[in-house]
Amino acid sequence: MVGPKRELKMRNEFVESQIDSASGAQLHLYSRLPEGRVRAAVHINHGMAEHGARYGRFARALSGAGFAVFAHDHRGHGKTEAPDAPRGVFAAESGFDRVIEDVLAVNSHIRSRDRDTPVVVFGHSMGSIIALNFALRHPERVDGLACWNAGVETGAMARASRIILGAQRLLRGRNHPSALARKLTFDTWNKQFKPNRTDFDWLSRDKAEVDAYVADPACGFDVSVRLWLDLLDGVFYAGSDANLKRLHKGLAVHIQGGGADPCSNKGRDMEHLAKRMGKAGMKDVTSVILPETRHESLNEINRMDITAGFLGWLNKRFH
Repeated sequence: MVGPKRELKMRNEFVESQIDSASGAQLHLYSRLPEGRVRAAVHINHGMAEHGARYGRFARALSGAGFAVFAHDHRGHGKTEAPDAPRGVFAAESGFDRVIEDVLAVNSHIRSRDRDTPVVVFGHSMGSIIALNFALRHPERVDGLACWNAGVETGAMARASRIILGAQRLLRGRNHPSALARKLTFDTWNKQFKPNRTDFDWLSRDKAEVDAYVADPACGFDVSVRLWLDLLDGVFYAGSDANLKRLHKGLAVHIQGGGADPCSNKGRDMEHLAKRMGKAGMKDVTSVILPETRHESLNEINRMDITAGFLGWLNKRFH
């Protein structure tokens, strides 16, 4: 399942290496270990049009409290390589399944270091959908789950998006970047913060963090029609109440959204997910909506408090 690990140099708070996934991808992995005993491992799944190295500051805080941190670049992102996944594409076929295979490869790598170490699967935005789907498909491999800043709503907008993107795929090809999807999401969300200074004001109130994102050549690119459709597959799978019942009733879950984040309907989609989990019989679901906070919680002006809050949640559950 997991190929040999090739160690690279310490960079951006992480040790960088590569592992092979059964999906055919060579995953670029970022890791940071604490000094002394590892209380638990946190596996970060990044968002759309970004990469795992952006979580170095978060990893430093977690590792300082005794938690090992791992992140990898998803297919079509960052430094991960796969023959069927150029930038902005998950895979030629069954892309979301391939992404979940890659998460499994990283999970296996983490557990190969110490099979008794609890693993918390963490996801931001697109990564939230990926993390939740991984937990649904492999509940025995998840000891904690954190879903931040993207819900799994399957209402009229999601259904219409599937139809529109399906038509785009037929007309322009599945690997073609979807300008329409960007207009309906990123561009529409950004208009809520007029007058706009950049195309990504919706990410954070911290101008320096927004500027860093804009300046990063591995961020902000348009993804393919196929990737949007693959991601919707994950939304509809996790949006099923029947599938949600696959999660262990005692699983510790941390759900968080920004009160000014247009991606999660100002946090309401996250609240709805938490309520659905409660109705499914889950006993340990924490739901946090952060007033005035935009999309990238970990790059917001209140990020220190946000990180401290998550550490408090971890500390109560993983000793």
